Amino acid sequence: MGRLIKRLALAIAGLVVVAAAGVGIFAYTQTSAYDASVNKVYDVPPLALTRSTDPAVIARGQHLAKALAGCALRDCHGGDLSGGRFLDSGPIGTLSAPNITNILPAYSDGELARLIRHGIKKDGRTVQFMPVPDFNWLPDSDVVAIISWARTVPASDKPNASSLTIKTLGKVLDRRGQFPADIARHIDHDHIEIGPAPAATKEYGRFVAHLCTGCHGEHLGGGRIPGTPSSIPTPLNLTPDPSGLAGWTYDDFVHVIDTATRKNGKQLDPFMPIEALRSMDDTERHALFSYLQSIPPRPFGSR
Repeated sequence: MGRLIKRLALAIAGLVVVAAAGVGIFAYTQTSAYDASVNKVYDVPPLALTRSTDPAVIARGQHLAKALAGCALRDCHGGDLSGGRFLDSGPIGTLSAPNITNILPAYSDGELARLIRHGIKKDGRTVQFMPVPDFNWLPDSDVVAIISWARTVPASDKPNASSLTIKTLGKVLDRRGQFPADIARHIDHDHIEIGPAPAATKEYGRFVAHLCTGCHGEHLGGGRIPGTPSSIPTPLNLTPDPSGLAGWTYDDFVHVIDTATRKNGKQLDPFMPIEALRSMDDTERHALFSYLQSIPPRPFGSR
């Protein structure tokens, strides 16, 4: 019996070693593929768009930078574009968005437009971690507006505290399509769907909801974001399911946005981009709520 137990123990140990080796090989191949991909130079030319000096266009750009594009939020580049706060995503990676007031002059308007639409930097390589798919559906006029506003922001002498580290788990999740970090790879550069003109409709709301899918999932059913540490809150269900927004009114929706408080009285986690939601105008809010109420109900966790 002792020999049998010993043999079983050795067999189990062998399986563990083989499994560990398999995991190691898988991780190595995935991280190698990620590293090679982020060094790819894309054959996508700068867009034929140029800035405007029209005050109305600039005002539109400032609104978009706070609401739909989110680049002027504290978790991104900040209100003055001088850099955002440090974000620690545990085993996935760490990020602090840079002071881009000193980077913008090196970009032409067309190169900035390409960055916004395609997630491709000046050198032709992908930008990492920037949530381009959240807003690259914006029409050319809105892309011009964002560029036009950004060009008016004074340069800041704030030290550039940019820090980006995508760790092994982050690279593996990216290759599996669960955590986009190699941004340009996830974009079909030949077929980018552009949204309609702003309107308080579910059709426009479908595009506005791109802001939500990164955390709440493609189907907006909520549930833990794959690979994130316990410090990252679990996104809630945004579908009209009893575990989500079933029975909600538009006033309920706006109350949560304006007060950062759920219907049960609990405060929203600071991880929630409430700053962007509060910056939305009535058209964008109505459109988003209309879309969320129109999608099929899904149980919590069905991301």
